[in-house]
Amino acid sequence: MAETPSVPYRTTGSTLLHPLSQLLGIPLDQVNFVACQLFALLAAFWFRIYLSPSNVSSVVRHAFATLFGIYFAVFCFGWYSIHIFVLVMMSYGIMNIASIPNIHRYSFVVAMGYLTLCHISRIYIFNYGILTTDFSGGLCCPLMIITQKITTLAFQVHDGIGRQAEDLTAEQNRLAVKIRPSLLEYLSYLLNFMSVIAGPCSNYKDYIAFIEGRHVHMKLLEVNWKQKGYDRLPDPSPTGTVIYKLCITFVSLLLFLTLTKTYPVTYIVDSQFINNTSFLSRLGYLYIVMQASKPKYYFAWTLADAINNAAGYGFSGVDDQGNFHWDLLSNLNIWNIETATSFKMYIENWNIQTAAWLKRVCYDRAPWYPTALTFILSALWHGIYPGYYFTFVTGILMTLASRAIRNNYRHYFLSSKPLKVIYDIVTWFVTQLAVCYTVAPFVMLAVEPTIKLYKSMYFHMHILSLLLLLVLPIKPRDHTLRQLQKQVTHNSVKNKKEK
Repeated sequence: MAETPSVPYRTTGSTLLHPLSQLLGIPLDQVNFVACQLFALLAAFWFRIYLSPSNVSSVVRHAFATLFGIYFAVFCFGWYSIHIFVLVMMSYGIMNIASIPNIHRYSFVVAMGYLTLCHISRIYIFNYGILTTDFSGGLCCPLMIITQKITTLAFQVHDGIGRQAEDLTAEQNRLAVKIRPSLLEYLSYLLNFMSVIAGPCSNYKDYIAFIEGRHVHMKLLEVNWKQKGYDRLPDPSPTGTVIYKLCITFVSLLLFLTLTKTYPVTYIVDSQFINNTSFLSRLGYLYIVMQASKPKYYFAWTLADAINNAAGYGFSGVDDQGNFHWDLLSNLNIWNIETATSFKMYIENWNIQTAAWLKRVCYDRAPWYPTALTFILSALWHGIYPGYYFTFVTGILMTLASRAIRNNYRHYFLSSKPLKVIYDIVTWFVTQLAVCYTVAPFVMLAVEPTIKLYKSMYFHMHILSLLLLLVLPIKPRDHTLRQLQKQVTHNSVKNKKEK
């Protein structure tokens, strides 16, 4: 079923590991990616032990994190990494020159515009093609993460300096940055070796607290340790969590090297397969193929999370049982993904940090149509492949339809446990199929195979979603209510001040 993959040699990055690439039969850019991430993991342990805030100053930690990040970028992408540095320096110029009322707008337009140009060059100039199983993502992966960081910081500086506290949400107020960063702080935040290759995006205030040694301490102060029998604050170690995440990484890599090769996505649009199998068989195989495409994301994101944890970054707090948690920067929750009973639950646990970025820069700030605008931004951020836009347009329909069903019928199944179990089973089944149907174009990328697939599926999910939206009553959404309530509160405060 699966064809023997060729091993492309072309890369703009280092060719030092080309013999290893040939030996393993894995493309060189992917070998470079894994090598850098594994070296970053070792460097992260060393960074936490020998360059801890108690041993060296914040300046040393910033400088080390930045220089190693720059080295990894050059090793992986060679001369093409110049795009990373150009975008970073242009954005720093905007951060210092632009007026506060416009700093977030200029930063957003420049970062997204430059990222889009690089997406275009990757496809039409370097001709990277389609239907890849690459988990390294090329140069666009670090550019996408840096774009998130640039826009996140710009919005948070705008919130901290250019807006009144009463106009901010609780989260915006907590994350607001009241002083523009120095050049070293800015470079360290964007280019640090823990996240320059594969992310994830984090908040500027969290990162600075980590560098200065306040990151874990602030979370521990939220707990009354005397009641738990402690005479002083504990010193949580991330080692156990890192080992656990590395185990997940190893299993994910094995699945990627086996399942992803065994069940190629091209097979679901093969004419012979479509003509000789039933609709239910095609639907079942679609589910298998989409499941087989997940391990590469599980591998890359979990490894990136482990690297940050190994450096001592990512502590999220203590639960009621006194267990330490290191999931502040986690990009996915595999259990919640595989057991999701709604489209919303699936999205919230997949690429978590990107979802948080979309929420903070778009969904929470859009006055109208936040769902549609958020999906559009997500598509633009991912790139210009047509498959992305098929996925996100379909995703809008799926999200609205699943929300309509949940709002109109879920409460009928909460009266008894058996009914709730039945509801959960049915919604799990439908959600998993709906997600596979929606994200298939994201994996196939091109127009022709996407249309061919949806034709073979009779566009059934599109039709059902549209019918549900036409038939079911649409109840007021929480976001709209929050916007109206916020406006009323703002007007009330304004009127009081005028009086």
